[in-house]
Amino acid sequence: MADELIFYTNPMSRGQIVRWMLEEVGAPYETKILGYGTSMKDAAYLAINPMGKVPAIVHNGRVVTECAAICAYLADAFPSAGLAPATTDRADYYRWLFFAAGPVEQAITAKHFGIEPDADQQRMAGFGSLGAALDALEGAIAGKTYVAGERFSAADVYVGSQIDWGLQFGTIPSRPAFEAYAVGLRERAGYKAAKAIDNALIAEMQATPA
Repeated sequence: MADELIFYTNPMSRGQIVRWMLEEVGAPYETKILGYGTSMKDAAYLAINPMGKVPAIVHNGRVVTECAAICAYLADAFPSAGLAPATTDRADYYRWLFFAAGPVEQAITAKHFGIEPDADQQRMAGFGSLGAALDALEGAIAGKTYVAGERFSAADVYVGSQIDWGLQFGTIPSRPAFEAYAVGLRERAGYKAAKAIDNALIAEMQATPA
Protein backbone atom coordinates (compact mmCIF):
# COMPACT_ATOMS: atom_id res chain seq x y z
CA MET A 1 0.00 0.00 0.00
CA ALA A 2 1.22 3.51 -0.81
CA ASP A 3 0.53 4.70 2.73
CA GLU A 4 3.16 2.29 4.05
CA LEU A 5 5.86 4.45 2.45
CA ILE A 6 5.44 8.20 2.79
CA PHE A 7 7.91 10.64 1.26
CA TYR A 8 8.19 14.17 2.66
CA THR A 9 9.91 16.55 0.28
CA ASN A 10 10.05 19.79 -1.62
CA PRO A 11 10.96 19.47 -5.32
CA MET A 12 13.51 22.27 -4.93
CA SER A 13 15.57 20.43 -2.34
CA ARG A 14 17.80 17.43 -1.75
CA GLY A 15 14.54 15.52 -1.85
CA GLN A 16 15.34 15.03 -5.53
CA ILE A 17 17.96 12.50 -4.45
CA VAL A 18 15.41 10.43 -2.57
CA ARG A 19 12.86 10.78 -5.36
CA TRP A 20 15.37 9.20 -7.72
CA MET A 21 16.03 6.41 -5.22
CA LEU A 22 12.31 5.77 -4.82
CA GLU A 23 11.84 5.56 -8.57
CA GLU A 24 14.70 3.07 -8.78
CA VAL A 25 13.12 1.00 -5.98
CA GLY A 26 9.83 0.90 -7.84
CA ALA A 27 7.61 0.47 -4.76
CA PRO A 28 4.47 2.61 -4.44
CA TYR A 29 4.80 5.64 -2.19
CA GLU A 30 2.84 8.68 -1.15
CA THR A 31 4.38 12.12 -1.58
CA LYS A 32 3.78 14.98 0.82
CA ILE A 33 5.08 18.36 -0.38
CA LEU A 34 6.21 20.72 2.37
CA GLY A 35 6.97 24.43 2.18
CA TYR A 36 10.06 26.19 3.47
CA GLY A 37 9.37 28.16 6.62
CA THR A 38 5.77 26.91 6.71
CA SER A 39 4.78 23.25 6.84
CA MET A 40 8.40 22.17 7.32
CA LYS A 41 8.27 23.95 10.67
CA ASP A 42 4.83 22.77 11.74
CA ALA A 43 4.64 20.66 14.89
CA ALA A 44 3.34 17.69 12.92
CA TYR A 45 6.44 17.56 10.73
CA LEU A 46 8.86 18.47 13.52
CA ALA A 47 7.66 15.31 15.24
CA ILE A 48 9.01 13.44 12.20
CA ASN A 49 12.18 15.47 11.70
CA PRO A 50 13.08 17.87 14.54
CA MET A 51 15.45 19.64 12.13
CA GLY A 52 12.45 20.83 10.12
CA LYS A 53 14.17 19.86 6.88
CA VAL A 54 13.37 17.56 3.99
CA PRO A 55 13.59 14.89 2.80
CA ALA A 56 12.29 12.27 5.18
CA ILE A 57 10.48 9.00 4.75
CA VAL A 58 8.16 7.06 6.99
CA HIS A 59 8.11 3.36 6.18
CA ASN A 60 5.74 1.15 8.13
CA GLY A 61 5.69 3.75 10.87
CA ARG A 62 9.47 4.15 11.10
CA VAL A 63 11.17 7.44 10.28
CA VAL A 64 14.37 7.79 8.29
CA THR A 65 16.00 11.15 7.55
CA GLU A 66 19.26 12.18 5.82
CA CYS A 67 19.58 11.41 2.13
CA ALA A 68 22.39 8.88 2.30
CA ALA A 69 20.70 7.04 5.17
CA ILE A 70 17.41 6.96 3.26
CA CYS A 71 19.13 5.58 0.15
CA ALA A 72 20.87 2.84 2.16
CA TYR A 73 17.70 2.05 4.06
CA LEU A 74 15.54 1.74 0.96
CA ALA A 75 18.09 -0.52 -0.71
CA ASP A 76 17.86 -2.89 2.25
CA ALA A 77 14.10 -2.54 2.75
CA PHE A 78 13.40 -3.49 -0.88
CA PRO A 79 16.07 -6.08 -1.74
CA SER A 80 14.27 -7.22 -4.88
CA ALA A 81 15.29 -3.92 -6.51
CA GLY A 82 18.93 -5.06 -6.35
CA LEU A 83 20.25 -1.68 -5.22
CA ALA A 84 22.76 -2.91 -2.64
CA PRO A 85 25.68 -5.30 -3.10
CA ALA A 86 25.86 -8.52 -1.12
CA THR A 87 26.67 -7.86 2.53
CA THR A 88 30.10 -9.42 1.97
CA ASP A 89 30.88 -6.94 -0.81
CA ARG A 90 29.93 -3.56 0.58
CA ALA A 91 33.29 -1.93 1.31
CA ASP A 92 33.23 0.47 -1.66
CA TYR A 93 29.45 0.84 -1.38
CA TYR A 94 29.57 2.17 2.18
CA ARG A 95 32.85 4.00 1.68
CA TRP A 96 31.81 6.19 -1.23
CA LEU A 97 28.16 6.60 -0.24
CA PHE A 98 29.19 8.13 3.06
CA PHE A 99 32.25 9.90 1.68
CA ALA A 100 29.96 11.84 -0.65
CA ALA A 101 27.54 12.51 2.21
CA GLY A 102 30.29 13.60 4.58
CA PRO A 103 33.53 15.16 3.29
CA VAL A 104 32.22 16.09 -0.18
CA GLU A 105 29.02 17.68 1.14
CA GLN A 106 30.93 19.53 3.88
CA ALA A 107 33.61 20.77 1.52
CA ILE A 108 31.11 22.09 -1.02
CA THR A 109 29.07 23.80 1.69
CA ALA A 110 32.16 25.40 3.22
CA LYS A 111 33.23 26.71 -0.19
CA HIS A 112 29.74 28.10 -0.82
CA PHE A 113 29.94 30.02 2.45
CA GLY A 114 33.39 31.39 1.60
CA ILE A 115 35.26 29.20 4.07
CA GLU A 116 38.74 28.18 2.97
CA PRO A 117 40.52 26.17 5.70
CA ASP A 118 44.19 26.98 6.13
CA ALA A 119 46.81 24.26 6.52
CA ASP A 120 46.22 23.87 10.27
CA GLN A 121 42.44 23.85 9.88
CA GLN A 122 42.65 21.25 7.13
CA ARG A 123 44.13 18.81 9.63
CA MET A 124 41.05 19.27 11.83
CA ALA A 125 38.37 19.39 9.14
CA GLY A 126 37.15 15.97 8.06
CA PHE A 127 37.13 17.04 4.42
CA GLY A 128 40.61 18.58 4.52
CA SER A 129 40.03 20.83 1.53
CA LEU A 130 37.60 20.95 -1.37
CA GLY A 131 40.39 20.04 -3.78
CA ALA A 132 41.38 16.97 -1.76
CA ALA A 133 37.78 15.79 -1.47
CA LEU A 134 37.13 16.22 -5.20
CA ASP A 135 40.37 14.49 -6.14
CA ALA A 136 39.38 11.50 -4.00
CA LEU A 137 35.90 11.49 -5.50
CA GLU A 138 37.33 11.63 -9.01
CA GLY A 139 39.55 8.67 -8.22
CA ALA A 140 36.54 6.69 -7.03
CA ILE A 141 34.65 6.97 -10.32
CA ALA A 142 37.35 7.50 -12.97
CA GLY A 143 36.99 4.94 -15.72
CA LYS A 144 33.99 3.32 -14.03
CA THR A 145 30.34 3.06 -14.90
CA TYR A 146 29.39 2.54 -11.24
CA VAL A 147 31.08 3.61 -8.04
CA ALA A 148 30.82 0.30 -6.16
CA GLY A 149 31.32 -2.68 -8.41
CA GLU A 150 29.84 -3.80 -11.69
CA ARG A 151 26.21 -2.96 -10.89
CA PHE A 152 24.24 0.21 -10.24
CA SER A 153 23.52 0.68 -6.54
CA ALA A 154 22.14 3.14 -4.02
CA ALA A 155 25.66 4.56 -3.77
CA ASP A 156 25.37 5.69 -7.38
CA VAL A 157 22.11 7.48 -6.59
CA TYR A 158 23.78 9.54 -3.89
CA VAL A 159 27.23 9.99 -5.43
CA GLY A 160 25.65 10.55 -8.83
CA SER A 161 23.27 13.16 -7.44
CA GLN A 162 26.14 15.08 -5.86
CA ILE A 163 28.10 15.08 -9.09
CA ASP A 164 25.10 15.74 -11.33
CA TRP A 165 23.89 18.65 -9.19
CA GLY A 166 27.42 20.01 -8.76
CA LEU A 167 28.12 20.02 -12.50
CA GLN A 168 24.82 21.75 -13.25
CA PHE A 169 25.26 24.50 -10.67
CA GLY A 170 29.03 24.89 -10.75
CA THR A 171 29.75 23.67 -7.22
CA ILE A 172 31.77 20.80 -8.69
CA PRO A 173 34.19 21.64 -11.50
CA SER A 174 33.82 19.93 -14.84
CA ARG A 175 36.30 17.09 -15.14
CA PRO A 176 36.18 14.33 -17.77
CA ALA A 177 35.65 11.61 -15.16
CA PHE A 178 32.76 13.48 -13.54
CA GLU A 179 31.11 14.23 -16.87
CA ALA A 180 31.41 10.64 -18.13
CA TYR A 181 29.99 9.20 -14.91
CA ALA A 182 27.06 11.62 -14.83
CA VAL A 183 26.15 11.10 -18.49
CA GLY A 184 25.59 7.40 -17.96
CA LEU A 185 23.43 7.87 -14.88
CA ARG A 186 21.23 10.47 -16.57
CA GLU A 187 20.13 7.80 -19.03
CA ARG A 188 18.56 5.63 -16.36
CA ALA A 189 14.80 5.30 -16.45
CA GLY A 190 14.60 5.98 -12.70
CA TYR A 191 16.57 9.20 -13.02
CA LYS A 192 14.39 10.41 -15.90
CA ALA A 193 11.16 9.52 -14.12
CA ALA A 194 12.23 11.29 -10.94
CA LYS A 195 13.28 14.42 -12.81
CA ALA A 196 10.02 14.50 -14.72
CA ILE A 197 8.00 14.36 -11.50
CA ASP A 198 10.02 17.01 -9.67
CA ASN A 199 10.28 19.32 -12.68
CA ALA A 200 6.50 19.17 -13.10
CA LEU A 201 6.02 19.99 -9.41
CA ILE A 202 8.46 22.91 -9.67
CA ALA A 203 6.63 24.27 -12.71
CA GLU A 204 3.32 23.96 -10.88
CA MET A 205 4.69 25.77 -7.83
CA GLN A 206 6.17 28.57 -9.92
CA ALA A 207 2.90 29.02 -11.78
CA THR A 208 0.90 29.34 -8.56
CA PRO A 209 0.74 32.89 -7.13
CA ALA A 210 2.33 33.17 -3.70
